Amino acid sequence: MDIVLVHGAGGRPTTWSAVQPLLAARGHRLFTVTNPMTSLEDDVANTAAVLAETTGPVLLAGHSYGGAVISNVGRDPRVKGLVYIAAFGPDEGETVNEIVERYEEAEISKYMRRGPNGEWKSETSEAFWAEIGPDLSPEQRAVVEAEGRKAENLIFTQPTGTPAWRTLPSWYLVADDDRTLRPEIQNDMAARMKATVEHVPGSHYTTLVWPERVADLIHTAAVAVGEGS
Repeated sequence: MDIVLVHGAGGRPTTWSAVQPLLAARGHRLFTVTNPMTSLEDDVANTAAVLAETTGPVLLAGHSYGGAVISNVGRDPRVKGLVYIAAFGPDEGETVNEIVERYEEAEISKYMRRGPNGEWKSETSEAFWAEIGPDLSPEQRAVVEAEGRKAENLIFTQPTGTPAWRTLPSWYLVADDDRTLRPEIQNDMAARMKATVEHVPGSHYTTLVWPERVADLIHTAAVAVGEGS
């Protein structure tokens, strides 16, 4: 199965570094993206371009904001399924901001800083790691800090199109101790998309903390959509 892995806001392909070898060992062909994070529209276009490299059928997996991206890219007929890892799954006309604003503010908001042009970046500190990513090793924290990038406000405020989860089978891994995307939001989005749901303890850094569980769910989805192709 061809699998496209999409990172979240502020991320890079290393989001999936612990997951990739586990999936490759199961025979899957993997593709990652480095989205510009200039707007949701730009990130969708950048990810969609990767589909030209696949032979199909394709499974999309998105972490965090990457879920908004795959919800749109998944309208391509080559895509057969979607996997959300502690990820956003907006409905048609809905923005990422609108989703989070319906709930109590997450702890991450204390550490978000806005740049002069409206861009966002989290400010890491000992307090940040203790609250937001307590389950990451010092080595993992260093990688996340070194590779963190700014995200333009438009990735959070541009509305999604018709979401692919309306018509495609979907899977969702909920991070039950997430202080970035509240677990109740994850559960509500997963229920709305009628996804097959699994849960793990731990922070929003699910792909780094639980790579085996993430790989298992993606593999399960790949087998399911592969058999149905």
